[in-house]
Amino acid sequence: MTRAAEHEQASGHEHEPTQEYDVVVLGAGPVGENVVDRVRAAGLSVAVVEGELVGGECSYWACMPSKALLRPAIVRSEARRTPGLRGHAYGPLDAQEVLAHRDSVVGDWKDDGQVEWVQSTGAHLYRGHGRLHGPRRVTVQGPEGDRHVLAARHAVAVCTGSRAVLPDLPGLPGARPWTSREATSSGRVPERLVVVGGGVVGAEMATAWQALGSRVTVLVRGEGLLPRMEPFAGEHVAAALTERGADIRTGATVTAVVRDGGTGPVTVVLEGGDHVEGDEVLFATGRQPRTEDIGLETVGLEPGSWLSVDDSLRVEGHDWLYAVGDVNRRALLTHQGKYQARIAGAAIAARAAGNGSGDSGPWGPHTATADHAAVPQVVFTDPEAASVGLTLAAAEAAGHRVRAVDLDLTAVAGAGLYAQGYRGHARMIVDLDRETVLGATFVGPGIGELLHSATIAVTGEVPIARLWHAVPAYPTLSEAWLRLLEAYRDGAGTP
Repeated sequence: MTRAAEHEQASGHEHEPTQEYDVVVLGAGPVGENVVDRVRAAGLSVAVVEGELVGGECSYWACMPSKALLRPAIVRSEARRTPGLRGHAYGPLDAQEVLAHRDSVVGDWKDDGQVEWVQSTGAHLYRGHGRLHGPRRVTVQGPEGDRHVLAARHAVAVCTGSRAVLPDLPGLPGARPWTSREATSSGRVPERLVVVGGGVVGAEMATAWQALGSRVTVLVRGEGLLPRMEPFAGEHVAAALTERGADIRTGATVTAVVRDGGTGPVTVVLEGGDHVEGDEVLFATGRQPRTEDIGLETVGLEPGSWLSVDDSLRVEGHDWLYAVGDVNRRALLTHQGKYQARIAGAAIAARAAGNGSGDSGPWGPHTATADHAAVPQVVFTDPEAASVGLTLAAAEAAGHRVRAVDLDLTAVAGAGLYAQGYRGHARMIVDLDRETVLGATFVGPGIGELLHSATIAVTGEVPIARLWHAVPAYPTLSEAWLRLLEAYRDGAGTP
């Protein structure tokens, strides 16, 4: 679409009263909030539009409620591996207390506190459905039928996130399947839960609901859990789930779902004719962007598409439009979205101040480089799995000459103190030409706290020769770094 055509489409509202701001943000989740925070810190005026709860998916249906459900399960497991506590940790979890705590963590799905924070920044919050209507213009349809037209002097940031996608399967629409939202907000524990999908959501929710008392069956189309990590990570998590009674089936393709009248048990039909019954079925099979009805067609973009951006999060071909967080598909993680938001906000502020490139400022280069080389992620299963940077397969596919150095974490003194019968594994991927760390993966109880040191090593491209002088405290799990370096020095690993 040409600029003239865009202007013509926008002109339909040129006579309506228009509120003008420096920046308009679509979406008030963690990503949108961080854009607001950064541009307000630079002195720019901002309007933020939200059609659901201020705080977004992470606060109410993802990160926060899922971790509230998982934490009791993990603590109980750790108690069972701790001398002096083991005999007192074999009873069931108090499911109602766990669910009540989950409700408290999400503020009973009320966003008063988040609204108060947005307003404290000086941003103007508009409740309702926001849509682009040509360049730098947004219309908002409010819940009471009120309508607003907003104009942005400098930028519009699309921070609308993503939603769970359901496959096109016979019987699925009428079967009332769970997605991640229902899995994190259910007020009751299903006796039998079928989980379709072996990624992060599937693995975490299988862990949580099994601990709360559900009999869990996990159906994985591929070869194992957590396919984006090193294979050993998913193997450890699957083994732990199986030991606790879960049924994990790999190579399982779902062909249909049956639930008569939308009530009663649900039957999941598999390729080959086998089937699994449950009281609920969770589909954790992917995400799609929330861009299908935000007016992308008025600026020459395809509704429902992922938005391609440069490293300052600006949409290609549109010098005023930014897409931040899940909508750009670079890294569908809350912490990466917030990181991108800080970059985007700083770039918008720099460009508004006259720095046309927007690629530098008081916070350093305004480019989201971590999205390419150093994306950290913790999967809060039991055991935890964590990774940053490249796996061995990804590094080799990218053409790097690498060595994978592996470590059984029972070789670390801190592991035996952390828990009796500790089981875990670590892998470091070393670039043999530069002798820097390209990636690291850990699996085991408590290893999430090891990840940031790995992230610093990867992001900072710290030479192996310097890492020898980063001395881990004894006796902690972080001594894994010393053992990995020793193994590398001794020539261990897979070149």
